Formats: sequence, C-alpha cells, structure tokens
Amino acid sequence: MIHVFKHWLIGLAGLLLVTLPLGGALAAAPKTLKVTKSVTIQAEPAAVWARVKNFDNLHGWHPGFSGAEIVKGKNNQPGAVRKLTLKGGPSFTEELLGYDDAKHTMRYRIIESPLPIDAYESTIVVKAGSAKGTVEITWEGTFKRKHLEPKPGETDEDVTKLINGVYDAGLGNLKKMVEKTK
Repeated sequence: MIHVFKHWLIGLAGLLLVTLPLGGALAAAPKTLKVTKSVTIQAEPAAVWARVKNFDNLHGWHPGFSGAEIVKGKNNQPGAVRKLTLKGGPSFTEELLGYDDAKHTMRYRIIESPLPIDAYESTIVVKAGSAKGTVEITWEGTFKRKHLEPKPGETDEDVTKLINGVYDAGLGNLKKMVEKTK
C-alpha cells in the first residue's frame, strides 16, 4: 500500500511540475477581435478615393497622424512599407497587402507598433452609397490584444475601444474634409 501511495505522490508531483509553469498559458488565449466602421459622405466615389488612396498619405486625412512615408517598395504597390508617425510622438510601420485602384480598396497590416494590439490587418473600401451622390467608406480591422495576461487598459474591451476611436476620428475627419470642399 505504501508503494502504491508513493507512486501516486510521485505522479502527482510530476503533474504539478508540468502544469504549474503553464498556469499563465492556461488563461484564455487572446481571441481575434473585429471592428467595422462606415460613414456615408455626400460626394462621388472618385472624390473620396482620391483622398484615401495613397498609402503614404494617411496623415493627409486622419487627424491622429502627423506623417507617413514609404520606407520600402513603391507607394500603392503591395509589399510597400510605410512609417506612420502619431501626433505627439511614436511611430510604427505597416505593410500594404493588397491594393485595387479600380475597386477603391486597400488592405494592410501592422508590422511593428507601440499599440497594445497584435496580428492587426485592415481593409478600407470606398463605394457608391445607396442614395444618389453619396459614398460609403468602410474601414474594417481584425486584431488581438498583445498580451496573454492583459495589463490594465489593454483588455479586449480596451483595445477594441482604441481601434473604434481611431476609425471614428479618421472617418469623421474625412467626411468633414470632403463635404467642406463641395
């Protein structure tokens, strides 16, 4: 009986040694999150696409950015890499994954960033709206929080709120800019 108990204790100790270091890994892995924002603008699709189509010009219509420059490849060509600078400081890099001038779409991903997100991919689509003389622009992104155990302010809810704010600010400003020039 002691022999069986001893084997049971050794087995339990081994199990604890294997599972204890994985304690953090047993937490829920970050799930893929998604944000989709759209805005209707009183304009023609070509006029709106002209504002957003250049991969190196996000700062030209988004108020949160002070600069963008192509650091690898050619503008509007898949594989191009841009360095974006946020107003007030940090910068990060993004790669253009797909671009269709005729269909008014672009798809890109973040390569490196100070944001608390990971695996970020985004698509911007400009198309004719349902009402005559309108455009619908949709900005959609998928991403995960960066850390398995989120730090304060970096939960799924927090990072989703962050991306919602980025999209709202950009699309709202774009609408103002385009409709002002009409």
